[in-house]
Amino acid sequence: MKTTAFTKYHIANGAKMEEFAGYNMPILFSGINDEHLTVRSGVGVFDVSHMGEIWVEGPAAVAFLQHITSNDVAQLFDGKIQYSCLPNGKGGIVDDILVYRFAEDKYLLVVNAANIDKDWNHIYAEGEKFGMDSLKLINYSDQTCQLAIQGPSAMKLVQKLCPEQVEDMTYYTFKVTEVAGIKNAILSATGYTGAGGCEIYVGNEDADKLWEAMWAAGEEFGLKNIGLGARDTLRLEKGFCLYGNDIDDTTSPIEAGLGWITKFVDGKDFIDRPVLEKQKAEGVSRKLVGFKMVERGIPRHEYEICDAEGNNIGHVTSGTMSPSLKEGVGMGYVNAAYMKAGSEIYIKIREKLIKAQVVKTPFI
Repeated sequence: MKTTAFTKYHIANGAKMEEFAGYNMPILFSGINDEHLTVRSGVGVFDVSHMGEIWVEGPAAVAFLQHITSNDVAQLFDGKIQYSCLPNGKGGIVDDILVYRFAEDKYLLVVNAANIDKDWNHIYAEGEKFGMDSLKLINYSDQTCQLAIQGPSAMKLVQKLCPEQVEDMTYYTFKVTEVAGIKNAILSATGYTGAGGCEIYVGNEDADKLWEAMWAAGEEFGLKNIGLGARDTLRLEKGFCLYGNDIDDTTSPIEAGLGWITKFVDGKDFIDRPVLEKQKAEGVSRKLVGFKMVERGIPRHEYEICDAEGNNIGHVTSGTMSPSLKEGVGMGYVNAAYMKAGSEIYIKIREKLIKAQVVKTPFI
């Protein structure tokens, strides 16, 4: 089992540690609800060093990325980030990713931890077909560590670590800058919580320096360690997809409500374009929707979704008791007839049909 450059700190701070994507990761510290509400109201730090980093460089970088990703890479400029996905050639999704543009011929792909090898193999195989003469691919995942500092106070904290102005960074942009005395750190204003904040990428050799400086700066803001448990409830309240739950190799981006990152622009001949273009034009037989429980109950992954007569119409992909709302919320795929907001559905919990209602996401 792999460890991150920060694992020793999690153990020292009493984290509940479990295997996740081949890494020994902190699941919780003080408790999911407390950690969740800390991020919503203050600031928390997540170790997300298990995420993968793949560099795509060379004169053919743009053309290659236009082929393997669903979004329009041509819309990026230096310092801009794009949410996208890798279509798998069978109408499904290899992974959902972030694309960072450093230069016209230099991009960073940030991929999900559980999919690093799978993504790398897919990207490299496509690169070989595309032609490696003008393309350079580098898997730098094991050399990079990453902290996500999230919450309303996150950027005030991070500003104390940076000599240049960063507090007012625009959402989905990044800077290569000095952080905690570390030169050429990558500071990106994205996040998987919807609470504001950023990610800081440095080499593993600078992990201790970053960690110590962050905690010194964070004391006045009540900074807390946050585990992957709260990361999941935070992202679900905002309706963000989790690969392996809400999207996978069998779900198309159109079915998953990711048509907004699937761009059918002229000259972009991306993998699965004909299939996805047809789905967008003709519609799909199922759709990923958000729902709230009307009756008391907590929806869980893989629970059945039924109609009033108990007929199966889909399944839950993600669900929890929302710490912010104090009610059950979830996402799941349902037959097209039930995908409109306001539709009445039922979640089968311990063989009982518990009423829920389809709603638009985010939940908060």
